[in-house]
Order: sequence, then structure tokens, then C-alpha cells
Amino acid sequence: MLLEKDLIQATGFRNVRTGGEVTGFQFRVRMPSYRGMAASLIDGIAVRVGTLVDVPAEVPLWTFGGTTYTLQQLWESDGVRWQLEDAAIVTVPFPGGLPDGIHEVSIDLRLRMSYIPIEHQPSRYLVSRHITLSSDVAGDPFQYGVSLYSFMGDYGTVLDLETALAAVADVNATGVEILGEGHVAGYPSPSTAWIDDWFRLLEKYSLTPTNYGSWIDTRLHPGRSMTAVEGAQTLQRDLRLAKQLGFSFVRPKIGVVSSDLIPDPIWGEAVERSLDLAHELDVIICPEIHSPTPIKHEVVDEYIELIERTGTKHFGLLLDTGIFQDRPIPLAPGQTRETRPAFMDGIAVDPADIADIAKYVVFIQAKFHDIDENLVDQQIPWVPVLRALKDSGYTGYLSSEYEGDRIPWRSIEQVRRQHSLMRKTVSEL
Repeated sequence: MLLEKDLIQATGFRNVRTGGEVTGFQFRVRMPSYRGMAASLIDGIAVRVGTLVDVPAEVPLWTFGGTTYTLQQLWESDGVRWQLEDAAIVTVPFPGGLPDGIHEVSIDLRLRMSYIPIEHQPSRYLVSRHITLSSDVAGDPFQYGVSLYSFMGDYGTVLDLETALAAVADVNATGVEILGEGHVAGYPSPSTAWIDDWFRLLEKYSLTPTNYGSWIDTRLHPGRSMTAVEGAQTLQRDLRLAKQLGFSFVRPKIGVVSSDLIPDPIWGEAVERSLDLAHELDVIICPEIHSPTPIKHEVVDEYIELIERTGTKHFGLLLDTGIFQDRPIPLAPGQTRETRPAFMDGIAVDPADIADIAKYVVFIQAKFHDIDENLVDQQIPWVPVLRALKDSGYTGYLSSEYEGDRIPWRSIEQVRRQHSLMRKTVSEL
């Protein structure tokens, strides 16, 4: 697993229980030195959390390799090490724990460096960070997941597959989405070793595969469009791979022929040719309703017509919450409102429209761009959106799809904020 650059890691910030009672909280800290060192060289870590907690350096407990120590026990230890690649788990006794939400965590970490004159010791690392506590709120009636697309600016650079899945599990999510061509090594024919490792990681982090993202590249060859037979072959290849990896839903991103995302005319025949296989595999094909296409649109009408005409249970609608965006995304450097697509200002679909299509909706991608340090989403109005989904009877997954600034590691904290926000909002409806 890889670590975040910040000394205080976002993943791992949670309340802890002993015998069913919340007895404190814990967080993870990266080794600040350029080398690993014996844990007996730790001189403690003072911790402050806003105005709620302020404990001296000798109070927190330390966990290395699954064993927890007091500071005195670390001083007496021999062979316990804090390695560069391992985060220390710091536990602060605090009966009742911290409330849900974002907290400013400040540390004063002290390490003894034997090769630095004693008058300059201990070496101190004073760091603060706003991080979101992993929420314990159930958030019924929904299930919660994360799309690894949320981490695409980081994936393969500062995150690997295991680190990404660990971040998903750490927000108490149970579902994970992937992009076949983005996350499956050796796509479309992953090795047995990769598949075995995929299932090992799912078991390790108690995650369920939910939605598999695929593409029907209708402009695959210059000068001609894909035929419906070729489109069906592409879709069926991904249906089989998705099933092999344990997924229940497949989202085909179908080539479009207009600015409001009308799909290539081959889509209908390609899907119908694949319905028998979807039935055989028990996988649901679900194209997404994505901005700038609103709910009340001919594309959605045609999807519903196919469902009604065929009577299939293996084709449904995937709703992307970006259609409810009602405030603009900030302009990128050098960008103007005139030079970027108008839908980036938001198409503000009325959440009440969900009621008209609710019985066809099988999956929700919870698209968002920025949640601030007050846990306020800057673009998506979650209260009416979640109320409309709940009132419609939807009980499936809300799967985070972060699409904001791709500053390294930002996506991890943003996903944590969204899960806290969604669960809190649902609990208050």
C-alpha cells in the first residue's frame, strides 16, 4: 500500500470501540524522517482536535504491526520499528468519541535523533490538517459505494489498486465500481494472477463489486461507424469480463452523435442482441443519464421504451447526480464561460423528476465536484436529491464519483466528505 504525502493520513481517522462502547478515536501518521527507525526513539505525540481534545504527548497509544503500546512500553521495546512504508496508528482515549464531520487535527510529534546534538532534541513535527471522520451513521435505506474513477488523477501515480480499495473501505462503503479499461491490468484479458489478487483484495476489505464501466467506441475506425453486430460483440465481451470479476451492473458508454448525448443509432440493436447473454449472466446493462441530458429527454424515453417493449429485467437506467448541479463549476485557468461547454454551469434538473423514472433506475453514480470544510457541496443540492430518491423507493447504491480538482490525494478527502455529508443528510430527512 502507498501512503499520502501529508504526515496525518486521511484514511484511518475514525472512532474506536471497546466492548461496544466508543472509547476514543484514532488516526494514521506517516514517518516524517527519511529513514525508518526503532519505535523506542519516539518521544510521544501531543494531539489537539479543534476545541474538543487537547492531550499531552505521553497520552496517545501507538500501534505497530497489529500490536498496541503505551509510550512507556515503546521506550522499553526492542525490535519494534516504524518503517517508512508503514503508517503508525495513533489512538487517543476520549470517551464517547468525536462527532461526525470534518475536524482540524493538530499534532506535535517528537522523535529522538541520536546523531543530532542533544540540545536540539527531540526533533518536533508540528502539523495540522482538516480531515473527515469515517462516519458510523448507517444512512438507510441506501447502500454506499465508491467508483475508482474518483481517484483517476491519482491512480497509477500516487495510488495503486490496494490503496484505492482501502480508501473505499475506510469510509465504511461496501461497494466498488471500476472502469474496465482503467483498472483491469491486461484488459480485456487479465491474467489469472491479477484476477486472484482482485478477489483477495475484495475479501480483505469486505467490498462487493457493483458497477463495471465499459465503452462502445462507435468511432473506433476512422471513416466508418461501428456496426450493431460489432457493438454487440464489444458489449458482450465486457459483460463476460464483468461477470468473471463479480459485477452485477455494466455501464456501457455508447458513442454519441449530438451535443446532448444522443447515442449512435446502433445502440438499440447492440443492446437487444446482448440481452440474452445479460440474462444468462444475471448482469444488468445500464447506460447513464448524464449531463447535459436531462431526465425529460428523448434518450431516456427510448431507453424506457426498450424496457417496456422487451419486458427485460436486465436493462435499466443509471442516474448520474451531475444532472442536478445547480451552481457552476469554477473556471479553470485560462477558461471562460464562452469557451467551455455550457452544461458545466449546471443544467439544474428538478429532483422531483426522479419520480417519473424511479422504477427503471437500478444504480446511482453520486457525481460531485467540491465539498468545503463546512461539509457544504458547492454544486449539488443533496437534500432535495436524496429526499427524492428516498421518496421514490430507491434502496440501491449511492456510488461516489468525484470529478473535481485532480490535485494529488485530494480525491481521498473529498470522497470522505461526501460520504459523511450523504449519510448525515439521509439521517436527517
